[in-house]
Amino acid sequence: MKDEYKLSHIIREGIEDMFYIWKRELQHIFKDEGVMIFFFLVPLAYPVLYSFIYNNEVVHEAKMVVVDQCDSPLSREFARRIDASSEVQVVQRVEDMSAAKHCVDAKEAFGILLIPSDFSKDMHAGRQATVSLYCDMSALLYYKAFLLTATEVSLDMGAEWTARNHPQSSGQLQEIAVQPIPSESVVLFNPQNGFASFLVPAILILVIQQTLILGIGMAGGTAREKNSFHLLVPITEHFNGTLRIVLGKSFAYLLIYVVVCLWVLVIVPHLFSLPQIGRPMDLLLFLLPYLLACIFFSITLSGFVRDREAPMLLFVFTSVILVFISGISWPMSAVPPFWKALGYLFPSTAGIQGFVGINSMGATLNEVEHFYRVLWVQTGVYFITACLVYRHQIISSKKRLLAEQAQN
Repeated sequence: MKDEYKLSHIIREGIEDMFYIWKRELQHIFKDEGVMIFFFLVPLAYPVLYSFIYNNEVVHEAKMVVVDQCDSPLSREFARRIDASSEVQVVQRVEDMSAAKHCVDAKEAFGILLIPSDFSKDMHAGRQATVSLYCDMSALLYYKAFLLTATEVSLDMGAEWTARNHPQSSGQLQEIAVQPIPSESVVLFNPQNGFASFLVPAILILVIQQTLILGIGMAGGTAREKNSFHLLVPITEHFNGTLRIVLGKSFAYLLIYVVVCLWVLVIVPHLFSLPQIGRPMDLLLFLLPYLLACIFFSITLSGFVRDREAPMLLFVFTSVILVFISGISWPMSAVPPFWKALGYLFPSTAGIQGFVGINSMGATLNEVEHFYRVLWVQTGVYFITACLVYRHQIISSKKRLLAEQAQN
């Protein structure tokens, strides 16, 4: 009976301390302007900024200069159709490549279409005609617009030229001669080939992880600066336990980021008409381990932060790297094994793959089971490492306190 009373007293005391730490952490967050910026202002502004920048989805009226050395009705028709497309705008027609290069160097155009002098002659002789396309590769979207437009125009004009010069006895035979195998390109999950629909969902997930790392890291650096022993835990009776510290702080961050996730992953995509075809329950169940993994991962990293400014120096530069190794901008199958293994140390890798699968492609939780399990494994591993960090801090605090008392 006595043991049961003692156990219940310990549990009640632990819960009270955890609630105290939770409340204290929230107070510190709302009193610290730097942490408030990372927890509220950055998640509020960055998703809107990225979504607004890429809201047009595709490039329209990409500027091109045409070098028409043929100057025939066929070459002029080819250039006219290029200009008539919504993706490309022919800003100049010049006589030689040197003038065209000057336009590109001056950023008056971003591509050159060269129609050779034998273009019309080759077509009338039944030979394959060629055109050359030169692009300013400082912006890949211009290259995409130029190449797709030139390809479509050449295919259409080629089909018309074939039909005109090889007439058939019936319309059906004519269609077969022009296009023996009918084909149609269907782009799954991103029919408009939009840049925002492809990239922004991944950035939204990464914003959650990075702001947690920076905010918790800054809070940890502040705690060290205010502590007389430069440790993460103050010398009070409420902080005399590893689990109560880790859980109390984690619940404070979780409470804030439930609201942040609602804005970043639900409201912002709705405002900018980004893909949202996943089932809400699947998204909710998937985001739970992602948030927990990010929180415990951030708490672990905060153990290596010595001052407030350190997170900005240590972690900000990793954002671009994490996008590359997440498998969203470059296929995961083509990522070298070392970088693929490194990517799985960060919750954002599995988080991006799973979130995009559910939210943008309509996958179920079972279909992203691999990433779901990875996040739960990361949650467990980083929970243990977070406990080890604070266990070390508690022991160090007690040792230094005893040493100070011995000196006095």
